[in-house]
Amino acid sequence: MDKTETKKTQPEVLAKFGEAARDMDGNPHKPGLRASDETAAVAMDPKLKQDAATKVLREGVFKRDEGAEEAIDKLPDRILKK
Repeated sequence: MDKTETKKTQPEVLAKFGEAARDMDGNPHKPGLRASDETAAVAMDPKLKQDAATKVLREGVFKRDEGAEEAIDKLPDRILKK
């Protein structure tokens, strides 16, 4: 990537950096979305989450059943209210 291409593709990054630099606390003026009670993290055992992620990735690599569906079913579901 040459210098002219970099200048063309990153003006918004430089603008955000400048905006944050001018702000007293270092944060941009428009931080974006905010978390709510509905979007807060769902409490779960990290071991269950790690096990499910590992099985999903193994299925993708080895193209065979590694038990990902069962591991995912053990995780809490944000959509289904229990």
